Amino acid sequence: MNIARYGETAFESIIENHLLSHGYVEVTDKFDRTRALFANVAIAFIQQTQPKEWQKLEALHKEKTSEQVLTDLCKWMDTYGSLHTLRHGFKCYGRTLRIAYFKAAHRLNSELEARYAANCVGITRQLQYSEREKNRALDITLSLNGIPVVTLELKNPLTRQTVENAKQQYRQDRDPRETIFEFKRRTLVHFAVDTEEVWMTTRLAGEATHFLPFNKGYDGGGGNPPDTEGRNYRTAYLWEEVLQRDSLLDLLARFLHLQTEEKRDDDGRKFKKETMIFPRYHQLQAVRLLVNAAKHEGVGNNYLIEHSAGSGKSLS
Repeated sequence: MNIARYGETAFESIIENHLLSHGYVEVTDKFDRTRALFANVAIAFIQQTQPKEWQKLEALHKEKTSEQVLTDLCKWMDTYGSLHTLRHGFKCYGRTLRIAYFKAAHRLNSELEARYAANCVGITRQLQYSEREKNRALDITLSLNGIPVVTLELKNPLTRQTVENAKQQYRQDRDPRETIFEFKRRTLVHFAVDTEEVWMTTRLAGEATHFLPFNKGYDGGGGNPPDTEGRNYRTAYLWEEVLQRDSLLDLLARFLHLQTEEKRDDDGRKFKKETMIFPRYHQLQAVRLLVNAAKHEGVGNNYLIEHSAGSGKSLS
């Protein structure tokens, strides 16, 4: 498809069609803008995967069970963050409920396999998310069991819009005070994408929003190599590799990291700085290649990783 002919809408369709044919589900349920989640999807996941716990809560709360569960889920995410809640669950009247299940280290437990398969990894186009400005919409939002975790703003250089315009859209049009954008409480990473490059950030902060490149690199420099299949976009690795269903679940389970550092302000007072670490493409690739090599070649081997200065080798 020549996406230049159709602009951003066709770009959205390319991404959506690929993800829907590789394990994603189209989520068109009503989005709760106050809580910033797809409430019906979250409740359906808990009911399906934890029926005994649900029945016990229902015996206490009757028709108010869903409301109580959603209240406690959001309270937990607002306190501990969505990443912690996705990984460890949340408390509701003394019971631990899970809002996601990640792949077990082995395949010996069929129940764990079934729960992992039950994860609803969703895609929503043109999500109207704002309570303040009703018509604001995100090009693509990815969610896990109703919890929004990834956003993408798409641009097409051949319609005179580039990744730089996508960055500016995040800086100028995406209010970080909106619940969906509050640091660590809901969405965890935001991608600015065009047909040539990808950039990302894990914290929206208006004009102070800082983006990092999420490109493969090409010919010893930045950017991306031409598409191996001859398509007229170079960024397919983002949705075909990185955001692929199992890959995204793996990222949420093992790679994302909330880094806390103790700093001092100009007056010498201590404060804590939190940073959500999402691996850049070369970091993710390096770790996965090393893990795969260890599986097939055994431990005790030496490897050379060639990454430039300042590329985050320590974090890798």
